[in-house]
Amino acid sequence: MSVIIKTEDQIEKMRVAGRLAAQVLEMIEPFVVAGVTTQELNDRCHEFTLANDALSAPLFYPSYDENDDTAFQKSICTSINSVVCHGVPSERPLVDGDIINLDITVIKDGLHGDTSKMFLIGEVSPRDKQLCRISQEALYEGLRQVKPGTRLSRIGEIIEKKIKSHNKANPTRKYSIVEEYCGHGIGEKFHEEPQVLHYKSRFNESNQNLVLKEGMCFTIEPMINAGKKHNHVADDHWTVLTKDNKNSAQWEHTIVVTKDGCEIMTLRDEETIPRILKN
Repeated sequence: MSVIIKTEDQIEKMRVAGRLAAQVLEMIEPFVVAGVTTQELNDRCHEFTLANDALSAPLFYPSYDENDDTAFQKSICTSINSVVCHGVPSERPLVDGDIINLDITVIKDGLHGDTSKMFLIGEVSPRDKQLCRISQEALYEGLRQVKPGTRLSRIGEIIEKKIKSHNKANPTRKYSIVEEYCGHGIGEKFHEEPQVLHYKSRFNESNQNLVLKEGMCFTIEPMINAGKKHNHVADDHWTVLTKDNKNSAQWEHTIVVTKDGCEIMTLRDEETIPRILKN
């Protein structure tokens, strides 16, 4: 596994890209309401990104399947309710009670910033509110593990521990962690090494044993299902849905490993977690 240690110049550019990705989410928030279509949200985010001299990384991104040439045709991912990730914007309007993840990745001066957030539309059920809250807490728990000398697998172990703790306290409302999709290294490329698992790996030894070093940049983005972990890909070749049709939630940040913790490069102004974490 070859993990790129970023230079100071690259890190500074990633701070700018990360801040812009966060600003896209801050800009779009007033428009994420019942009645708006996800295509409208896509268009606003795309225009804002271009106006800030950046590009939308998902637009025309190639398929993960080497046997499939279906590129992603939109600028953001809009994952509603039982959509786990990679939801494709459409003319489907949001309705009261929906939960939706907006996943934003921008390219600014050749570097990427990648982040996502859950939005609650109108009167959302207590169950969905809890799912979104626990999922964000799982992300924050993962962020607090990052520092030089720590094994990368520690992130997934702690996130899994968080979800198991919830399940123990709520035996009739158990959550699961999606295993097919994970966090990733990021920099000049959208997806780099390493893969950042959100659960305790039993098989991937290189992932288990990788020791974090200052200057590594990657995302943490746990996808938590309200039901079983199993999912499937829709006929559009991109949209990932839960198999049991239960809802799913995800939050994401891009971070850089610092000398004594990490810096969250995509932090939004609304968040209370510090930008600089000394772990």
